[in-house]
Amino acid sequence: MVATVAMDTSALMMPVERDVRVFEELERLLGEFECAVPRAVCDELSKLSDGASEEAVAASVGADLATERCRVVEHEASYADDVLVELAPEFDYVVTNDGPLKERLLDAGAPVIHIRGRNKLAISKP
Repeated sequence: MVATVAMDTSALMMPVERDVRVFEELERLLGEFECAVPRAVCDELSKLSDGASEEAVAASVGADLATERCRVVEHEASYADDVLVELAPEFDYVVTNDGPLKERLLDAGAPVIHIRGRNKLAISKP
């Protein structure tokens, strides 16, 4: 069975901000998987990528990863965190490095993949 994984903004920025090889780590944890990213996450990455700061570079890399490695999911809501919580039942996991979002997802019954230690990913289940 192929696991379906939704990515949030912080997950797609992990390669630059946290030196995490996020797709290799997902393969280590899950084996075969498919990634999806809500349109609101793509929009957020686009807004954050303006400028030359480290955050802008991380967002630019994240935007590239989103379009190259994930299918984009269209939806009605505009706030990325709300969309991920709303869409979470459609996926096997949600990947995030955002603490408050992680708690919302776990409270909603969604398994979350997050950073554990320096640059490894782990799964937390509700």
